[in-house]
Amino acid sequence: MYRDIMKRWWSVMGVVVVCAVAFAPGFAPAAENQRGAQELGPATEKNWQVGITPSYSSGNFGTNTTSEFVYVPTSIRRLFRDGDVTVVIPFVSVTSNGSATLVGGQPTPIGEDCYRRSGTEFRFDKPECVALLNSGQLSARQQKVTHSGLGDIILRGRYYAIEEQGFLPLIALTARIKVPTADEGKGLGTGALDHGYGVEMSKRFGGNWIGFFDGGYNFIGDPDGRELRNQYWYDVGGGYYFNREFLVSAYYEEYRSLVADFVNIRDVFFAFNYKASDAWRYNGGVTVGLSNGAPDYGVSLGTSYRF
Repeated sequence: MYRDIMKRWWSVMGVVVVCAVAFAPGFAPAAENQRGAQELGPATEKNWQVGITPSYSSGNFGTNTTSEFVYVPTSIRRLFRDGDVTVVIPFVSVTSNGSATLVGGQPTPIGEDCYRRSGTEFRFDKPECVALLNSGQLSARQQKVTHSGLGDIILRGRYYAIEEQGFLPLIALTARIKVPTADEGKGLGTGALDHGYGVEMSKRFGGNWIGFFDGGYNFIGDPDGRELRNQYWYDVGGGYYFNREFLVSAYYEEYRSLVADFVNIRDVFFAFNYKASDAWRYNGGVTVGLSNGAPDYGVSLGTSYRF
């Protein structure tokens, strides 16, 4: 099965790269969007970017138990004039009882609440909980364990369909594929192949202000013994450039819950992006959960190098 997954991975990767090349004549670098944020200044001849942005998040996700996630993604990005292609290879560490996991790097509740509110009594009356128990992802007692390892590899691409001019915003079309390389039995992922499509929009106002809207739809693969819902998502926000290199921004985000009985993931994300030079960039953010389906909080800090 692993061999079949890797064959699909390399096939899909080849298709996306070929599409990106077809959309990017001349291979000139594009202005990179960080969650919709346009970079200011002239383009350079640097076409590759390598980055790492560790993050930590914690929450109970509508269950009785707090789950904790460490997500350390290393990204390799190829920049073109009209888009970019990125491969994300993450290391992850999950402390949970199996009620939440990482889906595309997003901490997400994935199972029914399999423990009664009164304590640690397991819900044997729920077939979906019994299926989780039989798969080895839950125990009959509400115990948390920590597992670490390779997360799900993500391949994503972006094509700038409309450049910002006049009243028109910058509009980019996006696509992503999540390859199930994470160990499902350790709760590091769902063990299923996902793919999603979306749009990113940004518009400058009055020189220093910028507005964003991103949205999309993810087709979620079903793990053994469970059926997860497909997921729509969106975020809307704005930012302010203190100068040509330093941007601060804030977003409201919502993701549809993968399980019908859980509320949607809703949070507010505060971020900064600093361009120290043509080569080095720094970013960070704080997430504050607004719903039971979201992490209570999350923090991230990262850097990238362009060459």
